[in-house]
Order: sequence, then C-alpha cells, then structure tokens
Amino acid sequence: MSDLSRKIEALIFASAEPVGDHVIRALVEGQGGDPAESSALVPTLIAAIRGRYEDHGVELVEVAKGWQFRTRPELAGALTTVVEKPRRLSRAAMEALAVIAYHQPCTRAEIEAIRGVTLSQTVLDALLEDGLIVPKGRKDVPGRPVLWGTSARFLAAFGLRDLAALPRREELLVDPAALVEAPEPEPETETQPETGAKTDDV
Repeated sequence: MSDLSRKIEALIFASAEPVGDHVIRALVEGQGGDPAESSALVPTLIAAIRGRYEDHGVELVEVAKGWQFRTRPELAGALTTVVEKPRRLSRAAMEALAVIAYHQPCTRAEIEAIRGVTLSQTVLDALLEDGLIVPKGRKDVPGRPVLWGTSARFLAAFGLRDLAALPRREELLVDPAALVEAPEPEPETETQPETGAKTDDV
C-alpha cells in the first residue's frame, strides 16, 4: 500500500494537469490491483498521501475533477515578492468569462446581450489564449454561431472541483486569484450594439 501510494504521489507531482481518479485507478490496476476493488482503494490511497503532507508547504487538493499539489493558501503571502505572476485578465475579459461560466453554452451574441456591450475579438482571443474557454459546438440557428463554454483550465485556475462549486458572480469578478497582473490593456470600445445590427460570430 505504501509503495503504491508513493507511485500515485509521483504521478500527481509529475503531471502538469490535475490527475483524475480514472487515471489513478488505471495505475492501481497496472500494478496488479484488482479492478473490482480499485475504485474503493483510490480514496484510501489519496488520504494516505494527504496525510504525509499535513505539515508541508504544499497540499494535495481536488480541483477540476482531479488531484493536484498546490501551495498552502496561508503561505501565499510570503511568496508574492519572489514568485513571478502571470498576467491578469482585463475587466472586460473577466466579465465575459463570468457570463460564459454562468450561462454556458452561449454564443458571442448572447454574451453581448447579457453584458450590454459588444465583445471585441481581442477579449475573446485572450480567453482562448489562456485556455479558459473552449468551443462547445454550434447553435442550431441561422448562421450556426459557435457556442462557448469554460474549460478544465478554468476550473483549475479558480480552484474549483466542478461547475457546481462556482462562487457568486460578484466573487468571480473581483477575485481572479489565479490570474495575475499585466500592463494595462488598451481600452475596449464599449458601445451599445445598434438595434437590428448584425454581429459577426467566431
């Protein structure tokens, strides 16, 4: 059991993305474990790993329907001056991301209708570049616009197990803790769409 938990620990540590239970079960079965018992064994193995890290600077947490090692929140303040931060999304991008998170899957036109302003291609590109949103097919209406939804990267960035764990919309807008500061973006043209005007979709 100890040797198996150490192998799972190494697997999670080596992975750049959260490791799902199905991957852990595959490792257990690959090491000779009984497939009928592997599902019940995974929580015990995870608990053993978490116990080993109780007094460490990192902890094993469940995010994006998987397991990942992360710095303990109480130590984050001591690292802010020495750890380089990635860029923070603009307010317009955060607003668009919040709309997508709570109304997905939704089209670009629907995002604009909810926000009350046009959605620039620059904002959409920023969300795509950071891997926070992904296409979820096309809506069955004239023009077949792309439907957008959030990604596993979105869940991991905000430390969410799944979409059911989403905080209130206000918290999502003001606390993008996993996304960091960057030079001030160029102001987005926030103009009201003209009535009846056609908005190109991506």
